[in-house]
Amino acid sequence: MDIKIRQTRASDGAAIHKLISQCPPLDVNSVYAYFLLSHHHHQTCFVAEDEEQNIVGAVTAYRLPHDPEVLFIWQIAVAKSARGQGLASKLLDGLIISCPTVKTIHTTISPNNEASLASFRRLAQKLKANFTTQEFLKENACGPGHEAEDLIIITPINHTN
Repeated sequence: MDIKIRQTRASDGAAIHKLISQCPPLDVNSVYAYFLLSHHHHQTCFVAEDEEQNIVGAVTAYRLPHDPEVLFIWQIAVAKSARGQGLASKLLDGLIISCPTVKTIHTTISPNNEASLASFRRLAQKLKANFTTQEFLKENACGPGHEAEDLIIITPINHTN
C-alpha cells in the first residue's frame, strides 16, 4: 500500500471524524471539532492517504497556547486496513519534524490502553527522551463511562537525534 502523509486541510474534518469513529477506544468528537483542528492547527495535524486518496491515518495535535514549546498530541488513529505498517510512527515522525522548536510532548492515555502506551514509549526511546506518567483526569471526569486519563510527558526533545 502506497501511503502519502500530508498536513491536514479544512476539508479533511469529515474524513477524520469517520476514521476516529472506526477506531475505538478513541473518543469521537464532532465533525466540526475535526474541521477546526484541520483548519486552525494544520501545521500540527497530519493525515495519511492511500492510493485512492482515502484517509487511512491521522494525528491531531496542537502547541499549548501558554507554552508553544509543548506539543499536545490529542489523537492518533490508523484504519484497520492500514495497520501493521508502522503508519502511526510515520505520522508521529512527520509531526515532530514539522515542529523543530518543540521541547516537550504531552498526550493523555487511559491507563488500560496498552497499544497507545507502547507507541509513545517507543517514541520516547526513538527520541532518546524521558517518558513519565502522572495522573491527569479521574474516571468519569469527561462524562459517565469515561476512563481515567493519565498525562504522558516526553522530554527533552532533541531534534538533532
